Amino acid sequence: MNDKSHPTHASAPDDLGWSTEQRNPATAEIDTLSTDRLVEVLVAADADVAQAVAAVAPQITAAVELAVEALAEGGRIHYVGAGTSGRLGVLDAVELYPTYGVGEDMVVAHLAGGDGAMMRTVEGAEDDEQEAAVLVAEAGEHDLFVGIAASGRTPYVGGALRAARERGLATVLVANNPRAALAPLADVAILLDTGPEVITGSTRMKSATAQKMVLNTFSTATMVRLGRTYQNLMINLIATNHKLEKRMVNMVVQGAGVDAATAEVLVRGAEGDLRVAMVAALAGVDPMRALAALRDHDPDPRRVGDPSGIRTAVASLRG
Repeated sequence: MNDKSHPTHASAPDDLGWSTEQRNPATAEIDTLSTDRLVEVLVAADADVAQAVAAVAPQITAAVELAVEALAEGGRIHYVGAGTSGRLGVLDAVELYPTYGVGEDMVVAHLAGGDGAMMRTVEGAEDDEQEAAVLVAEAGEHDLFVGIAASGRTPYVGGALRAARERGLATVLVANNPRAALAPLADVAILLDTGPEVITGSTRMKSATAQKMVLNTFSTATMVRLGRTYQNLMINLIATNHKLEKRMVNMVVQGAGVDAATAEVLVRGAEGDLRVAMVAALAGVDPMRALAALRDHDPDPRRVGDPSGIRTAVASLRG
């Protein structure tokens, strides 16, 4: 799909004329402030970020629809970015595994300069269009590429989006420049107007906060649509530590209204599969029967009102 809400014109590539590169007149004398006043100014600046994100809610919605379609068809989501923007993509992707049981087979992040760039700057990595294009050559036919670039002009991101376009793959751009040069390469352009930074050009601040909010919303909405939650509970949670094991038990208590002892027995009987334990608790059956019912009702984003299949499985057991 094409989102035509973004402008197709842009400043010249070397013209740093977009808002994140401009001086913020409200903070021109920030270095003269006392600590308490300095903190107040920084906190106040971030308060405006939520409004900038809310303004692009329709574009985020369109991006989620592309993501749901891609994953439902067996494709993957690829986050592509450099520097802070790329690191935020990595952060969002890696957090999906413990939260929703989603690994690199569904969502993968590509950071300019490779894994080493997560901890330190890799000179020139963001300018390597060819490296990004190679990623696309290895992608599947249903994959979605999400470019993240505060400036909206990063060559590494452009290389990926351009190559994806040439292959007919779906593309999304998340940028903090309403006049982003890469916008025409995106089916959906999420263009955040976060304005000048408190510290001129430091896009690790408001720009990054806005990008993080967009990615949180994008990936969470996608996971909910794919049936990775029951109500607002993470029923695909992966218990990688003792705290998360306790959380699984608590979620069965919260979702089914059983006591903690019963929930613990069901989670153990389900071998840590929270979907199975939840259906068993809701339907009042053993985990084996719950598992059999769920096999007939796989998660499906097209199942309106019950994408996880849990309500449908419970109804079949009660019927």
